[in-house]
Amino acid sequence: MSHTTDRTVTVRTFKTGLAVLAAALAVVSAPALAVKPFSADYSASYMGMQGNGRMTVAAEGNRWKYSLSITSPLADLQQSTVFEDSNGQLRPVSGSDSSKVLTKKKSVNAAYDWSRSVATWTGDIKPERAGPIKLQSGDLDALLVNLALVRDANAGKPMSYRMVEDGRVKQLSYTVVGKEAITVGGKSQQATKVSSKNGDKETIAWVVPGMPVPARILQRENGSDAIDLRVQAVR
Repeated sequence: MSHTTDRTVTVRTFKTGLAVLAAALAVVSAPALAVKPFSADYSASYMGMQGNGRMTVAAEGNRWKYSLSITSPLADLQQSTVFEDSNGQLRPVSGSDSSKVLTKKKSVNAAYDWSRSVATWTGDIKPERAGPIKLQSGDLDALLVNLALVRDANAGKPMSYRMVEDGRVKQLSYTVVGKEAITVGGKSQQATKVSSKNGDKETIAWVVPGMPVPARILQRENGSDAIDLRVQAVR
């Protein structure tokens, strides 16, 4: 594999991890699911490559939109999701994801039509992945899975989700694997540690009571650390 290809794969994995953190940062308070506007800064480390991001959540009518911008030495990434609270369920309405990795650009838009219960995708996506995919009540996109994870971990509820993303459906389940002390802003905090495994990949999140964001998210592949994400500040 060429050095350029190695870098492209690295950034792709790096981007996936940042998307996980971005989703987790959107604040949902259980059990009322009261979303609040905020902005957050965070950092990520992957094989020595550093990235910085800013995310904002703002009301958009009776819905919510959160936007994410990420910069790193190799990539410029922009993401946004519009969602709503439908009878206590987080429900995706639309999403956009654009990236520039080295000299390669990509842009994909998602539409979740709940009146017809179908999801479709347009832009730089393979025809067989464009949909439509039949939606079910409770379906989430990749970012909202993590919103639900923060909410449910804090509430002590089951953490199983049906994710509809990029023309595919996946079943995801997280389990509590213990309690662990973690340092947040120079202060030791007791966190609930949750984990989801999918083949040789594992995602671990540390959720601190009273914090609207996971204190840390770690992605592991083949038993080794791949991406380490840590919140720097939330306002």
